[in-house]
Amino acid sequence: MAKIEEMSTICAISTPYGSGGIAVVRVSGESAIQIVDTLFRGRKSLTEANAYTVHYGEIRQKARRGEEAKDEEILDQVLASVFRAPHSFTGEDVVEIACHGSMYIQQTLLQWLVDAGCQLAKAGEFTQRAFLNGKMDLTEAEAVADLIAAQTKAEKDLALSQLRGGISNELAALRERLLTFTSLVELELDFADHEELEFADRSELFALAQEIDTKIGSLVGSFKTGNAIKQGIPVAIIGAPNVGKSTLLNALLGEERAIVSDIQGTTRDTVEDTLVLGGMLFRFIDTAGMRQTDDTIESLGIERSRQAAQKAAVIIHLQDATCPINTLDWLDDLTDKKIIPIYNKVDLIGDETIRQLGERQEEQIFISAKSGDIEALRQQLIAFAEEQCNMRNAVTISSTRHYESLVHAQEAIRRVQEGLQMQISGEFLSMDLQDCLSALGEITGQITSQEVLNNIFGKFCIGK
Repeated sequence: MAKIEEMSTICAISTPYGSGGIAVVRVSGESAIQIVDTLFRGRKSLTEANAYTVHYGEIRQKARRGEEAKDEEILDQVLASVFRAPHSFTGEDVVEIACHGSMYIQQTLLQWLVDAGCQLAKAGEFTQRAFLNGKMDLTEAEAVADLIAAQTKAEKDLALSQLRGGISNELAALRERLLTFTSLVELELDFADHEELEFADRSELFALAQEIDTKIGSLVGSFKTGNAIKQGIPVAIIGAPNVGKSTLLNALLGEERAIVSDIQGTTRDTVEDTLVLGGMLFRFIDTAGMRQTDDTIESLGIERSRQAAQKAAVIIHLQDATCPINTLDWLDDLTDKKIIPIYNKVDLIGDETIRQLGERQEEQIFISAKSGDIEALRQQLIAFAEEQCNMRNAVTISSTRHYESLVHAQEAIRRVQEGLQMQISGEFLSMDLQDCLSALGEITGQITSQEVLNNIFGKFCIGK
């Protein structure tokens, strides 16, 4: 694990940039309390304050003209919260100063702290120190960033589960059991001259490898759900020209996002936008109308429509209720997709026609996108979102970095199984076992490089 060579005392504004009612300036490091105390004037010195206490006072600094010290300049009235190592977010002494949200006050306070001995924090440096000081592992540190960026309830729940150690606990249990067998295999290598000695029971190791393979496979499989939660469930609106695809997108979003026209071929490229339904982010894709055409540009748009359908998790198959001709039989081959059949423009047909259409296909939905009567579709999408959340494993991964490491670990543990079946020597088994352990350790940060840490924490906001 990488180490910070010199734990300087750092400071940064932890609230969003700009003016507001309140701003919070965070200071962390060995001298945090002493440095803030040189500026803070309250009923008692912060150096004498107990941990987890909040103190009211003023931020002041000596105003100097030449060599002559003048009266103290008052910057603001503040609340200073004191946290002592190791029981703080970073594991160091921490002071959080809540001041008024004036940009002048914030910037001046930062400048005074730097003048008193602080250094400006880098992006993610507070959380990086928490990781390096053993307050959290790398998956939990990444969950902090995900929690800050969460835009939906599903994203929040997923990040909070990871922050509470969901992934960490699962991987720790796997590594501990695997490490025991790896140690036994390597112990055998130390007694290579005694071939009759076998410390690691091969049958037990094979059973463990199978179990680990299954558990890793479950985590790998959860990435599809986790990625959809973070990036949004892709929904492609597919249909022939002029069935109302753009009108439906506008009705879902509640704004004129796509151009609507009676002219066929108006939509020649995919149009995307997002909407939160049922606590889940949906990414809607309005596509070009599917038809035979000699227009080169329109043909490109139609091909993109097919690609959008291939990549989508949900396909809204929109048909014109006044002219219900299904020309998209190829959708039947997309068995891994959730396909929602929709009849649009029901405001232009009678009840008898609706009844006849209802007999043609199960689970069809009737809407009028033009009049905004799309509640039945909304409920279908919300039900799908709830289904995805219910299907989510107790531990779900959403990071590409985690996914790649797990795939690597699974490849290694499968080599172990193959090696055991082939009765290869313990030396080669040990190499594959170590490869699996390393891949799992990279996820939690037990084995990592400074480059990886810089890449992860560099994406954090400054002040966190």
